[in-house]
Amino acid sequence: MTDKPLLRALKRQTVERPPFWFMRQAGRYMPEYRAVRADAGGFLDLCFNVDKAVEVTKQPLRAFGMDAAILFSDILVVPLGLGQKVWFEEGEGPRLEPIASVDDLEAYDPTALKQRLSPVFEVVSRLSKELAEEFEQTALIGFAGAPWTVATYMVEGRSSRNYENVKQWAYGDPASFGRLIDRLVESTIDYLSAQIEAGAEVVQLFDSWAGALDEAGQERWSFAPMAEIAQSLKQRYPHVPVIAFARQVGCNTLKLAKMGCFDALSLDHTVSLAFARDQLQPHVCLQGNLDPLMVVTGGDAMVRAADEIRQAWCDGPFIFNLSHGLIPPTPVAHVDELSRRLRQV
Repeated sequence: MTDKPLLRALKRQTVERPPFWFMRQAGRYMPEYRAVRADAGGFLDLCFNVDKAVEVTKQPLRAFGMDAAILFSDILVVPLGLGQKVWFEEGEGPRLEPIASVDDLEAYDPTALKQRLSPVFEVVSRLSKELAEEFEQTALIGFAGAPWTVATYMVEGRSSRNYENVKQWAYGDPASFGRLIDRLVESTIDYLSAQIEAGAEVVQLFDSWAGALDEAGQERWSFAPMAEIAQSLKQRYPHVPVIAFARQVGCNTLKLAKMGCFDALSLDHTVSLAFARDQLQPHVCLQGNLDPLMVVTGGDAMVRAADEIRQAWCDGPFIFNLSHGLIPPTPVAHVDELSRRLRQV
């Protein structure tokens, strides 16, 4: 039996207070992070620099005392590992050399993924050792993008508002689009397995753009691939919890909860607290769901909203988090105030 609060919550065991961590807790809102990022060069250079990636992962733990560290990396290292050209434009975000059909997949070598991404696994291994020495009650979370969200970037070549190319492919030729999703399922299983072998104690799947799909599309291209990944990981590593995050899917979150292969669901701020408590919490541990803009706002509004979440979900398994990641304008003082509040029993 582990004493780490986050792992206890994921196993539906009693904890003194709800554990907490924040998506994108290592990031540009912290001066310490910006200093390391400036020294590293490009964003991907930072992700693949073992010393620097370990350092920025630990920075928020030193400052705020979260109950979990999440590997510092990016969901787009998987297409990079497969052989797709990926880069980041400063101030604009990710860019990829887009694929247009299943024929483009033939140029990729999935067997090279682990070798190409070996620095990521070294970061996990280092973190596993150093957290045990410096933050012994802190769990280590690995992660990957879910196949649908990763596919949107691979096909669109960047962030998108309408997802025109990827949705036309998925809706118009589901058989060939399914081959892309299958490739991503297999690669994501390998990628997360390597993180677990390196020391990750929990893994989370991020399907940030699941809400772009209609109901049938969500079931086929978002939920089913995530479930396949979780089931495979459970067969290999039954002791490792899996968290799923399907953003902006509303009441369809209940379908994920009833699949039985996820230990927790991370929820966005549009999900009703009462719905989550009554319909989801009997099946899974809840994670979420404070609006990141509340942390930008700070003060009484932030504290009140955080307290409402804790009060609503405190009688069942629950990890406090945000509904998505911390954003760059977030004042450090607000993160500190929120963290202090959450550490109170």
